[in-house]
Amino acid sequence: MSRQRKKKGRPVSGWLIFDKPKGMGSTEAVSKIKWLFKAEKAGHAGTLDPLASGMLPIALGEATKTVPYVMDGTKIYRFTVTWGAERTTDDMEGDITVTADQRPDEAAITAVLPKYTGVIQQIPPKFSAIKIAGERAYDLARGGEEVEIPSREVEIDRLELIERPDASTAIFEVECGKGTYVRSLARDMGRDLGCYGHISDLRRIEVAPFDEQDFVTLEELEAAHPPVPAEAEEGSDNSYESINARFSVMDAFLIDTVAALESLPQVPLSDDQAHRIRMGNPVILRGRDAPVEADEACVTSKGKLLAIGFIEQGQFKPKRVFTA
Repeated sequence: MSRQRKKKGRPVSGWLIFDKPKGMGSTEAVSKIKWLFKAEKAGHAGTLDPLASGMLPIALGEATKTVPYVMDGTKIYRFTVTWGAERTTDDMEGDITVTADQRPDEAAITAVLPKYTGVIQQIPPKFSAIKIAGERAYDLARGGEEVEIPSREVEIDRLELIERPDASTAIFEVECGKGTYVRSLARDMGRDLGCYGHISDLRRIEVAPFDEQDFVTLEELEAAHPPVPAEAEEGSDNSYESINARFSVMDAFLIDTVAALESLPQVPLSDDQAHRIRMGNPVILRGRDAPVEADEACVTSKGKLLAIGFIEQGQFKPKRVFTA
């Protein structure tokens, strides 16, 4: 009979809205946060390029079950385009492929923006994680293969020119849906304006339902981290309560898991109803404001997320139950 492997780390749950610094990859960031929190498991909602900074929502523990809801959230990026050259990667990292001497004025830039607003067709960068015949596009491109990536539909709610520091640079802000490549926006606008362009700075400032007020920096986390791992201290109390107490300052940075489900109907339950849900049973929702039908909804117990499911004829039926 196989022995069940003991999980490593604390069963801590919640969302950490990490202000990822430039130069750090998304996978590296998740590993760092998981280690800092001594968490059993962790995951992120939406990759952010190493050259980009800003919001990387990281889910710990049970919050990893809500990652798809955050990945579907609207994103806001602030980015700088440098005119005059197009690059292989559509950012500062790639080689220059074509150049131009002309520079667009503010009127020309503003005139082209409506073309990139609404539901549009966009071709992702050749150096991207898009899969072509089972291979990542960036792996094919780095191997010297000519990559042909088909266009796909993306939605852009807002695209604004924020500032023009000089003739060769322009700062924009874009509010967009899942799957939009900001690097492609820079490339395509440059082509339309006849001056070519690439991203020289990119920062994600919002991933709905989270915003800039939720940011936590690496410096803040490292300052709050217990100086010595609990298991390494001589004669230390390594009980569950003691270890959690050591991490209490860090845990205060976490946002409750239910915050990720802001877009869903949320219904509070009584203790008896919560017990039934924990057993996997449906419950009848009572109260004047209780929803009667919903394709997807969540229920809470004492302010904590209990389950995600659906509501049919006034009855909530759980599909996924949360333990923390």
